[in-house]
Amino acid sequence: MRYVVGYTANARGHDAVHLAVALARNHDVSLDLVLVIPEDSPFNAVYPPEAGYNDILNEQAQRWLDEGLDLVPDDVSARAHIRRGDSEAQTLIDAAVEFDAAALVIGATNSGLLKRFTIGSVASSLLHSSPVPVALAPHGYHRTEPITRLSCGFGTRPGADELLDVAVESARDRGLPLRLVSLLALDGGNSPGLADAAWVHAADRLAAVGSSARVDSPAASADSGYAAGSDAAGSDAADVPEPEIVVAQGRTIEEAVDRLDWEDGEILLIGSSRLAQHRATFLGSTANRILRALPVPMIVVPRDYTRQSA
Repeated sequence: MRYVVGYTANARGHDAVHLAVALARNHDVSLDLVLVIPEDSPFNAVYPPEAGYNDILNEQAQRWLDEGLDLVPDDVSARAHIRRGDSEAQTLIDAAVEFDAAALVIGATNSGLLKRFTIGSVASSLLHSSPVPVALAPHGYHRTEPITRLSCGFGTRPGADELLDVAVESARDRGLPLRLVSLLALDGGNSPGLADAAWVHAADRLAAVGSSARVDSPAASADSGYAAGSDAAGSDAADVPEPEIVVAQGRTIEEAVDRLDWEDGEILLIGSSRLAQHRATFLGSTANRILRALPVPMIVVPRDYTRQSA
């Protein structure tokens, strides 16, 4: 399995490499660092290129990529590639298709505060058009140890079941705890009574996708949400941590996110908006609001996506 890393010679590129390493560790994944440089065009500042210009540009790009490879530890396989293109986002998508990559890993812009996300133009384009999952590292992400827990943002809209399939399979393959997260915002017209319904729906769908889990009734909390575990059953699930369902409530989506406990090694999996084209990502309004408060990396999964097996 391969991950394409959108590399840039700045903090954003370093954040992306760190997250890619964390995702690759203890898993059969190799990394492809891709640096996009401008294509020769009459619209470029130097056109036609002066003698030796392309050689100098390629040499500098290779030095930057070598610096990126130096961030990858010896236990993770990585290669570096220079690609030319008018659009950095489209060039990264083309590379992901070329390498049959299972994911694209990028960083947030460097204006984010307190490990929050600020989405730049490249990230925005990828989050609205990528045919493979896009993993987004918060600004200042330095962790390279393996991922410790997978959370999945879960709702009732079309595509939720497919996302849950991906989450369950990913957690099983990696031997990670799985947490289903449902966020309820009172400013969106949700009433506290919907928490029970959200929990029951998540438990039903978890059983329907073959989680081999028995889920107990929730113990409710009025403000901060509630959680309950499940007892794994069956020989195939013997070594898989039991799933957990959490319903978080707040006056806003951002407040609901803040009220959740997040591990340093956690990552949140969310689905694309129902407006997404077939097998393409599309970051919806709720996901954008989650990003404002989220302190951990996020992976956006394309609509109708079928996960690769390692």
